[in-house]
Amino acid sequence: MLYYIGRRLLQAIPVLLGTTFIIYFMVFAMPGDPLLGLFGDKAPNPALLARLQEQYALDQPFFVQYLNYLGNLVQGNFGISFSGQPVNDILARTFPVTLKLAVIAIFIEMVLALTIGLISGLRKGGIFDATALVVSLLLISVPIFVLCFVGQFFFAVQLGWFSPTVGSDTSFGKLLLPAIVLSLFVVATAIRLTRASVIETANADFVRTAYSKGLSRRRVVPVHILRNSLIPVTTQLGADFGLLIVGATVTEGIFNVPGVGNTLYQAVIRGERPTVVSFVTVMVLLYLVVNILIDLLYAVLDPRIRYVK
Repeated sequence: MLYYIGRRLLQAIPVLLGTTFIIYFMVFAMPGDPLLGLFGDKAPNPALLARLQEQYALDQPFFVQYLNYLGNLVQGNFGISFSGQPVNDILARTFPVTLKLAVIAIFIEMVLALTIGLISGLRKGGIFDATALVVSLLLISVPIFVLCFVGQFFFAVQLGWFSPTVGSDTSFGKLLLPAIVLSLFVVATAIRLTRASVIETANADFVRTAYSKGLSRRRVVPVHILRNSLIPVTTQLGADFGLLIVGATVTEGIFNVPGVGNTLYQAVIRGERPTVVSFVTVMVLLYLVVNILIDLLYAVLDPRIRYVK
């Protein structure tokens, strides 16, 4: 187990380096001088502009800037934004909000996917199964911004069940509606995957053996069918968690959530290389950690899985 974890951590190093290099190059290749946007329509003083370029190392070649960034990254220093704020402080302020939003959304997705997918798989061909397939197909075809506006208008404005915007209050109640919208954006695939996995597992020999031994349906379904159907679903939930962390930009913008999405979007517009690359680096690190935890969870769900050298 420890050997497997160590090997996975070593494999994560080139992934992290490659990701930061690509993102840093893409931001570096953006046209224009990002510092000119700080002055608006006014022409900057050449001496001041040169001093700012030296301060942010924008006068250095690309590889020098990238190596300087890696050196600071090893020390835990993500740099300074163009507004003068340390990127570490911006991450500390915004990332917990997005993480909380993603955790709530993935929990809602897990509950809906396992419940609907299990019932749909056990009642294959029935009314519930057909309804679940149609609704999931509808959710797949609807863009995320449409789900956001529909949820905001009907459940917040018309019914008043939720607050239409989040703002500075990032409590559970404020984040619930955007979390529900985010979960509906990805739950359709998880429902279909759970349904297919349950159908396949229910027809397996060990399930028929369990019934022939006299075990009740109440015992067979959760222990033999559901547990053995969770491996592909768990993989999907892990991938969806990374997707929710990275892809919450539209939802955070519509619901005015002060999280990573809004901040990252503004940083891309301003061409702030340290902020963009640092945010992406943290997202990649989180995504790698989640995938390692998902791999380790396989052995818990299926005792037949063993990690060997």
